[in-house]
Order: sequence, then C-alpha cells, then structure tokens
Amino acid sequence: MRRPAAMDNRKNDSSAPKARRMGGLNRRMMSVWMGWGTGVLPFADVATDDLPLSRLLRLSLIQVSVGISLVLLVGTLNRVMIVELGVPATLVGVMLALPLLFAPFRALIGFRSDTHQSALGWRRVPFIFRGTMLHFGGLAMMPFALLVLAGAGQSSQAPAWIGQLAAAIAFLLVGAGVHITQTVGLALATDQAPESAHPNIVGLMYSMLLIGMIVSALAFGAVLADFSPGRLIQVIQGTAVITFLLNFAALWKQEARQPNRPVEIQRTFAESWALYAAEAHAVRRLIAVALGTLAFSMEDILLEPYGGQILGMSVGETTTLTATFAGGGLLGFALASRILSRGFDPFRMATIGALIGIPAFLMVILAAPLDQVSLFVVGVAMIGFGGGLFGHGTLTATMNYAPKEQIGLALGSWGAAQATAAGVGAALGGFLRDVGHPAGMALPWPPAATGYLVVYALEVALLLITLAVMLPLLRVAPSHAAERS
Repeated sequence: MRRPAAMDNRKNDSSAPKARRMGGLNRRMMSVWMGWGTGVLPFADVATDDLPLSRLLRLSLIQVSVGISLVLLVGTLNRVMIVELGVPATLVGVMLALPLLFAPFRALIGFRSDTHQSALGWRRVPFIFRGTMLHFGGLAMMPFALLVLAGAGQSSQAPAWIGQLAAAIAFLLVGAGVHITQTVGLALATDQAPESAHPNIVGLMYSMLLIGMIVSALAFGAVLADFSPGRLIQVIQGTAVITFLLNFAALWKQEARQPNRPVEIQRTFAESWALYAAEAHAVRRLIAVALGTLAFSMEDILLEPYGGQILGMSVGETTTLTATFAGGGLLGFALASRILSRGFDPFRMATIGALIGIPAFLMVILAAPLDQVSLFVVGVAMIGFGGGLFGHGTLTATMNYAPKEQIGLALGSWGAAQATAAGVGAALGGFLRDVGHPAGMALPWPPAATGYLVVYALEVALLLITLAVMLPLLRVAPSHAAERS
C-alpha cells in the first residue's frame, strides 16, 4: 500500500536536520583530526598539493626495506651466527663490516645522481633500481653462504674458504644495494620538497626506517623463536622478496621524466668535492659525524650477544632489543624534527644526543655487575634515542649548509662518513670483544662480560671526544647560517 505523500514529506523533513547534524559532526571531527595531526605529528606539514603525504610515505618504503635488512644483518644474524652457529665474533664483525666497504662511494653515488643524463629522462630512478637488484641478489644467496660458513649439515665437508668467500660476496651485494638506494632515495625526496621542509623530510624518511626496524625485529623474533637452519633460509629469502616489492612500489611514478633536460655545466667529481670541502667547517662536520657514529655503533653487533650470553636472554628476547633500540631512535627523530622545524640549531641537537649517549652506555655497563636486565633495556632505548638526535642533527645541518646543486653530493658525503664509521665500529667492536678477556683477575662481573664492557667504555670516551670536536661548530653555526641566508 502506498503511503501518503504527506508522510514521505514529514519523513524527509525530519531526516534533513539529522543529516545536516551528522555532516557538521563529521566536518568537526575531520577538522580536529587534521589540526591534531599537523600539531602533534612532526611530519604532517611536509605535504603540499604537488607532493601529497601519501606519495612521500610511498617513497619512504625504500627506507623501510633498508630498515628490515639492517635488523636482519645487525640485529638477528649477528646473534644467530655467534650463538647458534658458533662463528667467532671477530669473523662476524668483519662480515657485517663488509657491506660498509661500499660506504665511501656514497659521495660519488650522490654526485652521479645529481648529474646523470638518462635516455629515459630520469636522474635518480636508474640508480635506485640497480641498487634494489644488488640488494635482492645478496639476500637471495646469503642463507646458504652462512650455512656453509658455519659448517652446518652436509656442508661441513666444504672447505672453510668457500663459505667465507660466498658470505663475503653476499654481504657486499647487500651493502652496495643498501647504500645506493638509501642515498639516492633520500636525494629524490629532497628534490621534491621545499627547502623549509628538509628537517621534516629527514625525520619522515628515517622514522620510516626505524618503523621498518621495529616491525621486522618483532617479526624476526617471533619467527625465529624456534630456530632451525631451514627457518633461517625462509626468513632471509622472504626478506629478499619483500625488499624488491617495497622498492618497486616506492619508485612507481615518483620522478618525472625529462628526456630533453638541458645539460648543465659539468664538473668532475674531484672538482665538485673540492668546491664542497672548501666551505667553512665542512670537513670538521664530517669528522664529527664519523666520531659520533663510531661511538654509537661499536655496540651494534654486541648488544644481542651481550643480552644472551651475559644476562641470559632468549633469542626472541634479544631480537626485540632491536625494536627497543629503534623505538628510542624513532622518538629521537620525531622530537628532533619537531624542534628543528622551529629553527633550533641542528648542531646543538646533535650535541644533546651525544650527551644522552654517555649515561646510556653507563647503564648498559652497570647491567652486568648488577645483573639487571631492565637496566640494560632502558640503556639500549636511551642509546637509540641519543643516536636519533645526533643523526638527525648532523644530517639536517649537512642539508642546510649544502649548495642547492650539490644535494646528492652532500647527502652522499654525510652517508659515507656515517656508514664508514659504522663499519669500522662493527669490526672493531667484535675484535675488542674477543680479545678483551683478562686471565686470572678477580672481577665484579662475569669474566665473559669483560670484552663487552671494554667496548662500551670506549664508546663513552669517543662521545666525549665528539663533543670536543663539535664545540667550534656550536660557536660558528649561527653566524654562518646568517651568511647563507
């Protein structure tokens, strides 16, 4: 039976105010959300109409893939190789340092991506694609190389040098891929953002790297809770596939093609480097980056073995330490982005990070004689937090002081100093851990902890040296910035 028209009209009249109220409520909720997001999230104001946040987040998937590989190499494999596979810590340190042999070439990679003339009209994309394929290839062959290196299963009949050579090649390929994609990916993001947004770009990209580290650390810890060589193969090769897919998605329609891009005045790499190094305090900045990174990285391959061997933590528990470390770093990057975007001196931010690192390492040292796992975990989080402040401050300063036409070179130089120091720190940390076992001495901590504690004490000393090197930068930074403006 058809209802009278009057009843339909009454229904429409009564529902219209309700619809208007719901629409107004939705608009108010969206306004509150957008206002909260811009005010609280330190990277929300990076987005523009030409560069939406969704596009930046997709580009940052490159950093996510790098973070996954860093956790696998530095967080998970170093524990598995030392404890489960019985590989000497010195050899593990050398293997994990091999990817960083490619680090000094980051400046050259950045320079080449600044000046590359592709037939397809791209500058950055070809380098990221090549780096992705190297990264994928290294991860694909790595698990079998590690099993041969450790003499697992039927591979125990193989000569030792075969496993060492295969593992070295795998680590080198992964290192080359990581350095290429990370350097050029950050340069591509910098190309697309206004100069005023550079601190937030740094924070966004490296926060996504740390998010990738946190998520992958938790996932690796859960998957490898019941360790077996077969499970290790699945995890590493699964990481290879995920890396390829993330980087492919990140690159899709990111860089505009310009086949007829005008040829700029070309300089050689030596000429460009000389021009960059001639800038006031450029070399001192790189020295400070190298020293501070060395101080924050010598413990990289030792935190998980330290937790497992000295404090009795399980594989899953020590793997989550990487998530704790990355969580502290994420908080440091978020806080630094928020403060630096308001004009705070990036060198002072880096100095604060170094200062926080000193008590953090002292807490890690005291965890052994006190047998306090909680103190160790808090110290690890503080190391990540201090390292995040230091890294963000030095990278933002590098970007702020770099000539506009040398962004890739500047980022590559920072990356070369940072990654080379991290590689030296990993190898030196493993070596000192192996040789730092005194015989016949009464110690207030387990004797096996001595090598670890020597490394942590040296890192405290290096942080003090870094602070001394950075003092002149604190004095000259404000006037130098004024000259640039």
